[in-house]
Amino acid sequence: MNILSLLVPDFTLILIGFVLIRLTDWGDGFWTGLEKLVYFILFPALLFVSTARTPLDFHTTGKLLQVALIAVASGIVLGWLAKPLFRPGPMIFESGVQTAFRFNSYIALAIAFRLAGEAGTSLMALIIGFAVPLCNTAAVHALAHGSNRSLLPEIVKNPLLVATASGTLFNLAGGSLPDVIATTLSRMGSASIALGLIMVGAGLKLNALSQARGISAYFIGVKLIALPAIALSLGRWFELPPLQLQIAVMFCALPTASSAYVLAARMGGNAPLVAFLISAGTLLSIVTLPVWLMLAH
Repeated sequence: MNILSLLVPDFTLILIGFVLIRLTDWGDGFWTGLEKLVYFILFPALLFVSTARTPLDFHTTGKLLQVALIAVASGIVLGWLAKPLFRPGPMIFESGVQTAFRFNSYIALAIAFRLAGEAGTSLMALIIGFAVPLCNTAAVHALAHGSNRSLLPEIVKNPLLVATASGTLFNLAGGSLPDVIATTLSRMGSASIALGLIMVGAGLKLNALSQARGISAYFIGVKLIALPAIALSLGRWFELPPLQLQIAVMFCALPTASSAYVLAARMGGNAPLVAFLISAGTLLSIVTLPVWLMLAH
């Protein structure tokens, strides 16, 4: 499957969301409710079932996890360098830094499945299971520090972190999901991917934010250029198998999670800035993501 046909269906769903919210009069209540359904119910179900059922064979996937997590940690470090480099105003750094390392799991799992079916989905779910707690903790830490909130309660209340941690622990404990429950959760998860991509499009906001232009370009550059370059270099150095190399690079080349906006808004951050960063990064990834996938092929 060529790179273009791999990516077009998922970016088409994003385009559908972008068009729908502008052509319909369903109201803010509809889109807000749909966003909450995906964020609090459907997507956590996908993360739980994916991590609970993914074989944790660290002998064959250990290097893949190392590459992905080292790249994410590098993104966190590079993101935090923005504070002394740009000396931004209140809640600009705290809100925007998460866009330097958080990733859109909807796009990740959709492309991974189209890339390699269940094998691709399992590898991506494994990465997500370990990366979501790291990314969410770093994001919540920055926002909690900026808004003087306690870190632990915010982490405990995060549905994505709770779902991935629960699924991983369930897996490590040797748990087995009954077929009825596993099928139900899988169907909820499938719905979350399509709806999640539509919500990404519906949430696109490209209003200029001149007061944060420099730091915005920096965060987007770290996410779409620096992280996949790190993953590609590490993956080749670690001699990852071809599919694992593609999955690692694709994971690091993903645009920022749309849930970053929800988190910033809920914790008193600069939500318009985050909305702009997510939107600009998502649109630019239409160009950068195919390039990184070709380089990793």
